Amino acid sequence: MAGWCGKHATRNFSTDDKVTNGRRGYWQKELKKPSTAVKDNDAIIDRIQKSTRGLKKGPVGHTLSSAEKRKFLINTLLDLEDSKEAVYSTLDAWIAFEQDFPLASLKQAIVALEKEEQWHRVVQVIKWMLSKGQGNTIRTYEQLVRALEKDNRAEEAHKIWEKKIAHDLHSVPWRFCGLMLAIYYRNNMLDRLIKLFGALEACGRKCPSKEYIRKVEVAYEMLGLLEEKKDLLEKYKDLYNKPSNSDRKKDRRFKKAEKKAG
Repeated sequence: MAGWCGKHATRNFSTDDKVTNGRRGYWQKELKKPSTAVKDNDAIIDRIQKSTRGLKKGPVGHTLSSAEKRKFLINTLLDLEDSKEAVYSTLDAWIAFEQDFPLASLKQAIVALEKEEQWHRVVQVIKWMLSKGQGNTIRTYEQLVRALEKDNRAEEAHKIWEKKIAHDLHSVPWRFCGLMLAIYYRNNMLDRLIKLFGALEACGRKCPSKEYIRKVEVAYEMLGLLEEKKDLLEKYKDLYNKPSNSDRKKDRRFKKAEKKAG
């Protein structure tokens, strides 16, 4: 693996058209030499099987498509024991014969694990990916922070936020900021909630939703900061009185039901 990492240390692993086209060229070359492809795919499956201690035999003996490899990886990850070493060795085996780091496939695997609510496994896969120097984006850290909270590790989620994200609040999407406000709210970290909201205001970030204001309002009230709560409501009264997206959806459902009843 050290040789692989050195070889690809300066490569661009984004999922834009340039990289996609590059991969397409790679597969075309492999298809010209089916015996090599079969051999490589069999080796991948063999190494994954050895690293998972007796997992059932995979679909060997033919050239695997990217979708088949991804499906096999997801099924393997779902069946693994709860061991960081087992997950990491499986992922190492899975990429061993890939010419380019399979970032797009890994992201799809993470989404599949999220749908299965395998939050502990999501954390392991993302941390492994980051350890390889891949997927180092705001979106990846957002997925990691969300999975950590779902895995009952809110304090670790906070530490990741502080270490990797909070130093540059000007560029963090409100969606991610809102996620952190919600994590602090749900886990009774009210001082941190207020501190984060204050930092966003200090950066000149305009709050886009009254849902965030409501959380700050509750935090002020629970901490006995009634004057701060009053100032908050006065400052954001226009936003607070503006219907939110959830309010609009409820109103549409109500009107639709009313129309059917009439």
